Amino acid sequence: MLATPTNTDTYTVSLVGTDGSVVASATPSSPTAVTCGDAAAALVPAPVSTSDTRAYFLDAQGNVRFLTPNGETGIATRVPAAGNVRSMFAVSPDDQRIAVVKATFTASGATTVLYVENLNGGGNHVQLFSETGAYTLWPTGWIGTSSLVVAKVPSCTQGGGPTCCGPQEYHVVNPSNGGRVYTVGGASCVPVGEPSPAGTMCEDSSFAKANILDWSGASRKSLSIQGPTPAYLSPDGSEVALVVDNETTFAGAKQTLDLVACGWIDGSHVIAGGDAQSQPRVGNVTTGDIAPVAAQGACAGRIPGGL
Repeated sequence: MLATPTNTDTYTVSLVGTDGSVVASATPSSPTAVTCGDAAAALVPAPVSTSDTRAYFLDAQGNVRFLTPNGETGIATRVPAAGNVRSMFAVSPDDQRIAVVKATFTASGATTVLYVENLNGGGNHVQLFSETGAYTLWPTGWIGTSSLVVAKVPSCTQGGGPTCCGPQEYHVVNPSNGGRVYTVGGASCVPVGEPSPAGTMCEDSSFAKANILDWSGASRKSLSIQGPTPAYLSPDGSEVALVVDNETTFAGAKQTLDLVACGWIDGSHVIAGGDAQSQPRVGNVTTGDIAPVAAQGACAGRIPGGL
């Protein structure tokens, strides 16, 4: 899935196949911008999620809409949206449950409320966590239906280093009671790139080493890097896409692609996002072929969407 920025009245969500074709798209109204006062920006992820069969996206009214690869669309549920409130969400792979963070941003940070409920109708509502301070949570995804992954993220930013403004660590929690099962990453190895079903990449403070972490927090493999490097773990964990000097190399395959990858579609295809000046492309890791994509946007998830 590609999603364009939400800094205009509308944004676009596009579903892209491994051949570069755009199989479905939608253009919802953009969620209202939120800030931490005049001096700092509120940190929020793209207002999207994926299940095993659908993409979900937020509109300005707080409606969580869905889009299927065959073009079907509709409203799944509604989440809080008002003033300086932004709701962030992750839908379970089976389209049955939704994890929501309601974040109310102020000049001093954010008030965070994490809850889980039925996607359809809002039943079985369980509040898992609440806190006010300098950090908030992003619902990142589900491991099956038995575990929820949330990211610990600074509430606000005034700019900073390469790992200042995204997940600082992931928490694997029980979606029934909020109990933390594992902590993945942390100050000694901050997560980078998009997480995958196999885990996540993290980089140490010297940016000399990138580690593969599984969802128990265990380090599975280390790679040498030279400075901050965008790194993406393939869905099966067998390969790592590393972006260096506007090219993408692969730690588990003898291939280099002339594109700046931002995520994986499947185990043998990566996708590069684009803006008004650059066109998204799909790269085949096996053959080296590159296909243009007739859409704009940055990587925003994949189908199937479970971790």
